Amino acid sequence: MTDRFFPRAAWALSFLCLAAQAQESQDTLPELTVSAGALPPELAAPSLILEGEALQRQRAATLGETLAGEPGIHASPFGAGANRPVLRGMTGERTPVLSDGAPVQDAANVGPDHRITVEPLLASQIELLRGPAALLYGGNPAAGVLNVQDDKVPTALPAQGHAGRAELLWGSNAGEKTGAVALTGGEGALAWHVQALARDAGDYAVGAGWAAGRRLPGSWGRNDDASLGLSWLHAQGYLGLAYTRQTARYGLPGHDHAHEGCHAHGLQLHCDLAQGAPEAAAPPQVDMHSQRWDLRGEWRNPAPGWQALRLRAGHTDYQHDEAEAGQVVTTFRNRAQDLRLELQHAPLAGWQGLLGMTLLQRDFSAEGEEAYVPASRTQRLGLFALEEYRWQQWHWTAALRHERQRVSAPEKGLQGSHQATSLALQARWQWRPGYAVQANASYASRLPSAEELYAQGLHMATNSYELGDPGLRPETTAALELALRKTAGATTWSLSAYHHRVHDYIYGRTLDVQQGLQLLQYSQQDALFTGLEAQLRQRLNAHWGVTVLGDLVRARFAAGGDLPRIPAARAGLRLDARWQGWQGEAEWLQVARQNRVAALETSTPGYGMLNLGLSYRSGPWQLYAKGQNLTNRLAWAHTSFIKEAAPLAGRNLVLGMRVDF
Repeated sequence: MTDRFFPRAAWALSFLCLAAQAQESQDTLPELTVSAGALPPELAAPSLILEGEALQRQRAATLGETLAGEPGIHASPFGAGANRPVLRGMTGERTPVLSDGAPVQDAANVGPDHRITVEPLLASQIELLRGPAALLYGGNPAAGVLNVQDDKVPTALPAQGHAGRAELLWGSNAGEKTGAVALTGGEGALAWHVQALARDAGDYAVGAGWAAGRRLPGSWGRNDDASLGLSWLHAQGYLGLAYTRQTARYGLPGHDHAHEGCHAHGLQLHCDLAQGAPEAAAPPQVDMHSQRWDLRGEWRNPAPGWQALRLRAGHTDYQHDEAEAGQVVTTFRNRAQDLRLELQHAPLAGWQGLLGMTLLQRDFSAEGEEAYVPASRTQRLGLFALEEYRWQQWHWTAALRHERQRVSAPEKGLQGSHQATSLALQARWQWRPGYAVQANASYASRLPSAEELYAQGLHMATNSYELGDPGLRPETTAALELALRKTAGATTWSLSAYHHRVHDYIYGRTLDVQQGLQLLQYSQQDALFTGLEAQLRQRLNAHWGVTVLGDLVRARFAAGGDLPRIPAARAGLRLDARWQGWQGEAEWLQVARQNRVAALETSTPGYGMLNLGLSYRSGPWQLYAKGQNLTNRLAWAHTSFIKEAAPLAGRNLVLGMRVDF
């Protein structure tokens, strides 16, 4: 009953908000003041900010798909339910995802078939942090950290006492229906925020010419998201609490049940195919439930010499079941607590900055046929500091982080501890208005995860049998990046070149192969990442503009050989237009063939896609339409673990309506 009621209630509430707004005549929009994030922009300016109209154009059902059009960012799709971002060829543990500065606690880093529990349609802003700013969150400062801003905890009262938005959209390819609504209000010292979303989509149709059929079985997905937040506001800050409940059901395309009789004998595979499970009538599915509490606060000018004290704390209770033929075969659970404190000091001899600490405890377990990861507990302490100094056209930033962790697997009688210190530096020279050159240098360490240390079992999603190594050491990355930018005038552009040398890079080394199943052991070897990212926009006149963009990354082991699932080079051409309330965009994106492949990996053909967008805004109302892959091209993503079994979606038309009130 609840599973039926919740999505219907979200769609109905969205429709009622739209209908109610139609009864009002408003010439101006109320403004809502929202948090700029866990750090002030003057101390940690993001490398990329996606907000406003740009975010509305790019939003999709998953974070990976939303960001995949930005230079240097690709996606790793696993059907339609799970899609992780890939930053400069890296993903998972190397590219953390944050929710307003707090770590997202789910199971996405454990497997590519697991959904990231953030909802792009409810986000107010998405940031990419690199350099010293990324180091404050324990991520790879060279690849980056993604921070999804939300309004769950209100930080100020709306100007007119209330503010909100409602949106409905429909997609033709999979029959997608999505409704979302968000409301903020309050009085006096109290402010509240409520938001809800429901999405339902069937199996999507692939591009023309796929030998296996027209639609991809198991690519359907349904998810719901609801939050309620309450804040106490004061002239010197705020303190707020929010509760978020998320559910999702989605299919898992590409599962190969023929490997269910396989196991490892030492460092060799043994497959008794006679004992393997028969092919299921339908692909497996995931049934996910997540509950999270967020406590957020800021106290401005708490003591002489200190400008702000900020707090982020969270508790997550996550579970998902993987079922076949209606029977649950594996259950994953993650119960986690996180705490973050930041103290920003007043300018001192021209320097301004902050220091802080993070605490995290994560209890993760898996039970059932695919419990390839033993129950484990991860405890981590992080201490960090950031300082910045400005002199004339120069701006220097430095960050330092030290981490200690303890990881145990009680059932296996295993326990390990690790520690590492990281440093990041940034120099920026703005030699004339609108022009800047920036250099980033870092020496950062990533601590091994519980899965890399203790995995032992069959992982059907990646067609592998995984073995961990309790003796893994922290991997260290020495990185250098040079970026040039022009941000003003009719012509704007950016160009970045980077080189990462990763010592003791952790990866799954293939030890044996049986019937297409790989025996992987987490091992360490030096690796090199080199890449370019570029974008140029020319304003033709008051109404028209044209953009060219592209990126490439090459990743290989220092001793020779390419890394797996590295994105292919790509280039794009985009034409945009504005006239009164109308906006339009036409884009052609060309992805090259990927021939630089790892052992046992196949090359992936290139493809081109045509996308169109059109929107019209009148006061608070906006109507929009998007055409995706309009040539219905059959295409595969080289970054996907199941690329051969799951092509990308074919032609899709999206129609939507949004109102702000």
